[in-house]
Amino acid sequence: MNELVLLQEWFAAQCDGDWEHGDGVRIESLDNPGWLVTIDLGRSAALEEDTVLVRARRSEHDWVDAEVRGGAFVGAGGPGNLTEILRVFLAHVGSLAHASS
Repeated sequence: MNELVLLQEWFAAQCDGDWEHGDGVRIESLDNPGWLVTIDLGRSAALEEDTVLVRARRSEHDWVDAEVRGGAFVGAGGPGNLTEILRVFLAHVGSLAHASS
């Protein structure tokens, strides 16, 4: 499955009549150029501590920064790195799902 399908499945699993009315999922463009992805971790937030997940600088337009901060996943990257940002998020929440099972 691709990252967008997996994100949709994760999103649907979080929707409980309340969570989706809060912060939810935001994907925005940056002017440097690039992407900013902010995802409220919801019920998983209690398991989180502020932590850096990835810091990768390969070139001016090929980079990814991702961290958990204040109960949210915050990922940013170059114009071609949206899929990579989502992959980092999905790997993180996948590890949380396994840790809480």
